[in-house]
Amino acid sequence: MTRIRLDYPIRTQAASHTRLSATVPRVLAGKRLDQALALLFPDYSRARLQQWIRAGKVRMNDEACRPRTTLAGGERLTLWADPEPRLNCPPQAIPLNISYRDPDLLVIDKPPGLVVHPGAGNPDRTLVNALLHYDPALVAIPRAGIVHRLDKDTSGLLVVARTLRAHKFLVAALKEHAVRREYEALLLGSLSRASGIVAAPLGRDPRHRTRMAVVADGRAACTHYRVCTRYPGATHVSLRLETGRTHQIRVHMASLGHPVLGDRTYGGRPRHAATNSLLAEVLAQLPRQALHAARLAFEHPVSGTQLRFSSSLPADFESALAMLAEQPHER
Repeated sequence: MTRIRLDYPIRTQAASHTRLSATVPRVLAGKRLDQALALLFPDYSRARLQQWIRAGKVRMNDEACRPRTTLAGGERLTLWADPEPRLNCPPQAIPLNISYRDPDLLVIDKPPGLVVHPGAGNPDRTLVNALLHYDPALVAIPRAGIVHRLDKDTSGLLVVARTLRAHKFLVAALKEHAVRREYEALLLGSLSRASGIVAAPLGRDPRHRTRMAVVADGRAACTHYRVCTRYPGATHVSLRLETGRTHQIRVHMASLGHPVLGDRTYGGRPRHAATNSLLAEVLAQLPRQALHAARLAFEHPVSGTQLRFSSSLPADFESALAMLAEQPHER
């Protein structure tokens, strides 16, 4: 991603806003005002800066201005930035497994069963509550810094931004497919192809509005998969997300006729279990879908260093693999 090093603007704080000021350097001569603001005030998205310009919250040489104004260099810019809406979410002392931390971000290894965001049926005891207890300053970051999510019963890695600048960078990196997310899963049945790609649009299921489905007018979604091991009645696969739609892996694998093992929402009735006593035993002891965010890689939002993280399979997933390995299998 493009980086231009500029002096950071002067900042003063008030109860209702943050006042930022900067002088446009000559290197930005010829740029539009909204383009220059995005570089001078990197904590904020260009769309939000454009809104503030139109609302009169940006002044150029103490005068009103427009987003498309062309700069010559040397102009004095002042921005009155509105604060982020405060989260109405109490901090709670919930243990966190932190794989990495620095002033700009955290990488969390989420256990299965932990909900990420509060919502209907889960008003608290979520990852957001835990993060606000660990770092109260996250209250000023959108969604407490969470830029991508994992389902309640999916375990593994996710990144949390600790500053507005890191949040903006990571949201853009996800949109540009510059964050590499790899998962491991156990699927029902024997997947015939050794590897493949599922490119099928996803949207709300028209018959069950709480579920997602492959629909013609849905958002583009792409999942890469590779077989690790085939077992009698199940397949261990590695997956890579090209996009990050809600329930993407679960819906895409179910669309192949091989839902994630233990998925009560998209798995339907596990008919394989009726003729496979071992598989029935695995399902009886697996309390959730066998899906784990195993690897995560992205560019650090400030230093530009490439960061890579991995997470070991949790105990319930390992136990399922061990049980399946008791019978002969093929690669």
